Amino acid sequence: MVATSANKDQLYIGIDGGGTKCRATIYSHEQGVLGTGLGGPANPLHGLDRTLESIMVSTQLAIENAGLSLSEVNNMVAGLGLAGVNLPSLYKQIIEWHHPFKKMYLTTDLHTACIGAHEGEDGAVIITGTGSCGFSYVDGQSTILGGHGFAQGDKGSGAWMGLEAVKVALLDLDDLGPKSAITEAVKAQLQAEDAMAIAEKMAGKPSSVYATLARRVFECANAGDDVAIAIVQDGAGYISDLAAKLLEKNPPRLSMIGGLAEPLQAWLRPEIAARVESPKQPPEMGAVYYAEKSFLV
Repeated sequence: MVATSANKDQLYIGIDGGGTKCRATIYSHEQGVLGTGLGGPANPLHGLDRTLESIMVSTQLAIENAGLSLSEVNNMVAGLGLAGVNLPSLYKQIIEWHHPFKKMYLTTDLHTACIGAHEGEDGAVIITGTGSCGFSYVDGQSTILGGHGFAQGDKGSGAWMGLEAVKVALLDLDDLGPKSAITEAVKAQLQAEDAMAIAEKMAGKPSSVYATLARRVFECANAGDDVAIAIVQDGAGYISDLAAKLLEKNPPRLSMIGGLAEPLQAWLRPEIAARVESPKQPPEMGAVYYAEKSFLV
């Protein structure tokens, strides 16, 4: 990004909000990254009030980390990349928020993740965290694949894997499905003794809670459990298909971002895994770049 003398001191805050956490980074051209903060879930599909609270918690913590006065929030230009705002009704709710920032620019977490991963250049990105989704931006055209939300979509994501794990455990404990190491892993994670305890603990829980079980599935798969292997292969197959479809747009680069990016890559089809490159910057910096570009137009 090229700064002019008029904007080099301007404070920007980039916010990346997903189903599990919300990260904020304060940046200026004069000093670089000044501070960071971490809040809770920030997907408005799972609660608008919780999302706004997480945005403000991460913002406040970033301000404190930067050693700034809380009143500086009024001088910051904010870029928000949030999960769920690809749905028009949720975009409208956030954009109508009486925010405390000098200016606020809103887009999807996919968009800002892509901007960060490729430092503003064309490319494609797959988010594999609590949810899953694919995005490409090539020659001025954007493409979004997946991102339909939990539990009707988000295959290959942490939440999806967690749900599959719960299903396996319940069928196993009722002696209606195959035996699997997943069952004991789920019981240990949830501190539940039987099927009814698991069902009670998971009833009505959001995607972020299901996602906490995903690592257990990978552990079981890596230890050779056939049921876990089948789940991971199914999820990785979907992510491979997602990547292949994005690559049809001929993006210069493809990156994977999210808590499952590293463990999933080993299970992708070899020709897809070979195309995945490390992101150049995190999504919250992508949100900073998006805020700056929007503000200076």
